[in-house]
Amino acid sequence: MSELGQAKTPWHLWVIGVIATIWNAGGVASYLATETGNLEAMGMTAEQIAYFSSFPAWAVAFWALGVWGCFLGSIALLLRRKFAVWLYGISIVGLLGTTYYERAVADIPESMQTHGQLWFAVAIWVITISLFVYASRMARAGVLR
Repeated sequence: MSELGQAKTPWHLWVIGVIATIWNAGGVASYLATETGNLEAMGMTAEQIAYFSSFPAWAVAFWALGVWGCFLGSIALLLRRKFAVWLYGISIVGLLGTTYYERAVADIPESMQTHGQLWFAVAIWVITISLFVYASRMARAGVLR
């Protein structure tokens, strides 16, 4: 620990923080493209654009919580702030709401019901929960202040 009682920042925090920020910037870009009507520029079909454009406000709100919570959590992790844990927690709440909408309410276009899409959804869950756990451990270790 340093003279101020704070643990030294491990090298892996920087690696995980940078990779997480880049990964979550992709989510932010997707969210912003949807909200600004620029999905065609991302190569989406008319059917896929219609699907994303049909999200009700509550589902968009959960999506925003998930995307922005995780992105800002990654920035907070790089800044070594304890509230990264809270932001990752908020992103999990957002992901829960978004997943509920997509899996229980929405009619997902057949073109989006691929094994790749399923594995991508699983990866989002695994990464989000892993970031929450990692930030929690770094907070307990005194790395985050």
